[in-house]
Amino acid sequence: LIPDVLRPIPSSLTQAIRNFAKGLESWLSSAMQGCPSDMIEIKVSAVAAFAQTLRRYTSLNHLAQAARAVLQNSVQINQMLADLNRVDFHNVQEQASWVCQCDGSLVARLEADFKATLQQQNSLEQWAAWLKAVVATVLKPYQGRPNFTTAARQLLLKWSFYSSMVIRDLTLRSAASFGSFHLIRLLYDEYMFYLIEHQVALATGETPIAVMGEVRKSEVSSNEFEMTNGTPNNNNNSSSNNNNTDQLHVLQEMHQRPTKGINLA
Repeated sequence: LIPDVLRPIPSSLTQAIRNFAKGLESWLSSAMQGCPSDMIEIKVSAVAAFAQTLRRYTSLNHLAQAARAVLQNSVQINQMLADLNRVDFHNVQEQASWVCQCDGSLVARLEADFKATLQQQNSLEQWAAWLKAVVATVLKPYQGRPNFTTAARQLLLKWSFYSSMVIRDLTLRSAASFGSFHLIRLLYDEYMFYLIEHQVALATGETPIAVMGEVRKSEVSSNEFEMTNGTPNNNNNSSSNNNNTDQLHVLQEMHQRPTKGINLA
């Protein structure tokens, strides 16, 4: 349905895919009434993983098209570069190093590469190639090892933590391009998740949907354990993957104007 998550697709098709994903679980449950409960659970878990993947991919595609407009605007790119050069990356590294324990030289290289790629005003596809190279470089030492999946998850967490620290600094400095950075950050976080999901699938010999299906099974088992032990479950998994789309119109307005904050310049 979505062979290339970055390629523009009509909004009508996006909505049709999301509506299809929304109804999958209920349709299957209705169709399997009277079947053994174990069979229903297996089938519904697989369909739920598929539906979640469709929702994530359509959200990623929607973000990509919004970010493409930013990356094609030379005025906005120049403002982003000027604001990024004011960020105290030494302070960011000091605060993040205790939590992430990353190689300082690697972080510095990624910072330099990011600035250079931004300065060259590269296209969205070129940014995607850079992100793929980052994932390949960081995960290369773990190829073929049993801790590959753990390392991949750690990369996601560390990437998210570092990027949140940079966004925090931009916020405190009232960066004029904060909205643009926030939109780009959302896209890159989602695309990193997409890349790592596929890397884990390749390493384990499974499909990406099967990888997410394992997560779904773990959540179901956890919920069953909590119910058995009388522990309330307050998680709301169904809404966690839709936040980016809901925020998009706000972000598109934000990147047109500076945000108010504490001036650290």
